[in-house]
Parts: sequence; structure tokens; C-alpha cells
Amino acid sequence: MAALLEAKGVSKKFGGLIAVDTLDFILEEQAIASIIGPNGAGKTTFFNVVTGFYKPTTGTVLFNKHDIGGRKPNQLTRLGIGRTFQTIRLFNNMTVLENVLVGMHHRLHASFFGAVLQPPRVRREEQHAYEEAMGLLDYVGLKGHEEDFAKNLPYGLQRRLEIARALGTDPKMLLLDEPTAGMNPNETQDMTQFIRKLRDDRGLTILLIEHDMHVVMGISDKVTVLDYGKKIAEGTPAQIQRDERVIEAYLGRRALEMLKHDD
Repeated sequence: MAALLEAKGVSKKFGGLIAVDTLDFILEEQAIASIIGPNGAGKTTFFNVVTGFYKPTTGTVLFNKHDIGGRKPNQLTRLGIGRTFQTIRLFNNMTVLENVLVGMHHRLHASFFGAVLQPPRVRREEQHAYEEAMGLLDYVGLKGHEEDFAKNLPYGLQRRLEIARALGTDPKMLLLDEPTAGMNPNETQDMTQFIRKLRDDRGLTILLIEHDMHVVMGISDKVTVLDYGKKIAEGTPAQIQRDERVIEAYLGRRALEMLKHDD
């Protein structure tokens, strides 16, 4: 598979703080990859660089062979990058259906006057958007909740709605920031299976930040480990589990020495 996302020597600095430090990263088409690391390792900062919320201080970010460094989030959405957030960001006082339709907005072509006058072309476009949004809600398990306010959904369904809204942008790559955070074990298992289904059914390339190691090791084709903004390890889940640098970053040097002693 060809590379869909490629970061070359990417750094992001905030004053004297280096949040991401000369990171090289490649994500192949239709792969599921995870970025892990201790709190403050630079994971979300890198997500924000890829999705246009931050401009890289140095380095190059290529998406589908386009240089996207410094482009705005709405421009990257049009190119095919969708994302969710660590803290759920729904339009709480809008319905479930309306939230998904908002995600599809950039794909609609009606002008202001067209929206007001409602010629046949605009009505056909709106009907198609409505049908597609309803299909997405069915796909993510929200059928029957179309008219519920987003704020009234249980936590796990809010996570699914956020994914449905991201799917409404018609992405090629989906970035999921801690998609199982706050979920119970059953919800976590369901979400893990659903993420795999997104790749298998829709051919999506998926990049996630996740702290639940059972999820990371069970779903990822590749795992990249950051610590203090630097990449300290990268490989398959099995390789990462055995990497001494990763064990030390998570558990500390003393724990690493104890593990060696036990061996």
C-alpha cells in the first residue's frame, strides 16, 4: 500500500517548549495505526498539526501527496481528513440528525438564494443529504435516535455520533483521539470492533491516540511511541510490547530493572 500520510522532520514549538520534536511518520492506506505515550508526549499536538489546528514549526506534512502544512482545518476536511476529539465536541442543542448534516455541509453546493428559494436541484441535494445522514446513523448504531438532542444521548452513543459526523465529511483518513475514553469494558470492546469495521467496510485509513493498551495491541497494524515529543519506538504491537524504551517510558527505569531481574 502507498503512503497516505507522511510527516518528515515535523516539529511544533510553543515558545521554549518543544511539543513535537523532528518527527518522521508514515501511515499507509487502509492501515490502522496508534500513537501512544505518557501524558504530555506530544500525541494530540501532532494530531492538531495534521488536522490544521497548528502549523508545524519545521518539517513537512504530506497527505495524499499534497503538502498540507499550514492549511486550515476546513481545507483539510475537503481533502479527506476527518477527526474526533478527546473531549466530545457535539452541538448539544441540535438533534442527532442535524449534527451529522452539519458534518456534510462542506459537500453541499446550494447558495444562499438557492437555500431560500429551494429550486428542484437544491431540494434533490437536500434529500440526498438527508438519506445519506440517515444511513450513517443506522451504520453507527443510532437508528431511532434521529430526533433526540445530542446532549441527551448516553456517553457511548455520543462517541458514535461524533464518528458519524466525521464520516459525513466523506474522509479518506479518520483520526480518533481516545475513542474509548470513559467507556466501560463492554463499550470499549464494541468500539474496538467498530473501528476495525470502519477500515474493513469503508476502506478508511485510521490513526488513533489511545491509552487503553488492550485496544491498541488488539487493533493496530503499527504502533508509534512518543515521549517528550520524540519518537522512541515504532513497530508491530508485539515489537512494542517487548521494547525496553517503551517499558521505561511508561513504568520508569526501576520497574524496567525489576522486570530484567525477574527474567
